[in-house]
Amino acid sequence: MANTAQARKRVRQAEKSRLRNVGQRSNMRTAIKQIQKAIADGDKDSAKNAFQAAASVLDKACSKGLIHKNKAARDKSRLNNAVRKL
Repeated sequence: MANTAQARKRVRQAEKSRLRNVGQRSNMRTAIKQIQKAIADGDKDSAKNAFQAAASVLDKACSKGLIHKNKAARDKSRLNNAVRKL
């Protein structure tokens, strides 16, 4: 257990950021799954729209420090290639 006031504050802050990160990570994964579902269904228009939304979500996750910038770029590239193959 935290003994100092500073350590107790860090515990409170860490819990807040953990909860925020869980939500953002879930949002990101859902956006990616929506693209994959549209690709599996063969619906190019909805896949394009889902890609635009997911690219924004990935960029936000990257800017917030949730994921590394290279992971965001890699995921966007792979998803875009999959959409373009439709």
